[in-house]
Amino acid sequence: MNSTSPGAVALVGSGEFLPPIEPLDSLLVERLHETPRVVVLPTASVPDGPGVPERWAKMGVEHFTRLGAKVEPVLLLTRADAESADLAAQIAAANFVYFSGGKPQYLLATLRESVCWQAIQRVYAAGGVVAGCSAGAMVLGAGMVDFPRLWRTVPALGLAPDVAVIPHFDELPRMLTGLARPAARRTVIAGVDGSTALIYANQQWSVQGRGTVTIFIGQGKRVYHAGESVTIER
Repeated sequence: MNSTSPGAVALVGSGEFLPPIEPLDSLLVERLHETPRVVVLPTASVPDGPGVPERWAKMGVEHFTRLGAKVEPVLLLTRADAESADLAAQIAAANFVYFSGGKPQYLLATLRESVCWQAIQRVYAAGGVVAGCSAGAMVLGAGMVDFPRLWRTVPALGLAPDVAVIPHFDELPRMLTGLARPAARRTVIAGVDGSTALIYANQQWSVQGRGTVTIFIGQGKRVYHAGESVTIER
């Protein structure tokens, strides 16, 4: 792994840990030049109830184990957990951080300016992969679409610059996706399909996976397919 340049951020639309997403995650694992050491953070699913984060963590461990990676769950469930030196050290020892889905507002409030978020930033700065699916993708952008108010955004964690993500884009009614246009006057909006990722690496954007990414900039819209480079300029 090249320790002198940042790694990659993968913004995934939906479908974490399911069979259709395995080819995409294999590509992300293959970016690493060292033994892949994955940590799975199910933080966003805490509001869904007791036992839900543990279920997502188990699915993530099984998924990345099938892909040949060493993988551990990080049960970062509360703001207090986000300030845990032990959990931060566990994250810092990884080279691939994966956020599963759930409630983006909860994930953002839990992580922002925490010691665990600082550890994640260091993983990325050292050349690692940071991936987020659904809610996980939303918080990693520069802005976050304020569901269900798709016409506005709020500041997010900013690891992936310039964009705000609408996940599950292929599952949303056309009427709802049209609400992205007002927000696109201020922020570049990326609608990401299921089992698909918008990837930022080497200061360039690209698409991988089975679906498409729709980029809204101002009044314009363009659809990108797997393997294509993406132009994001205001």
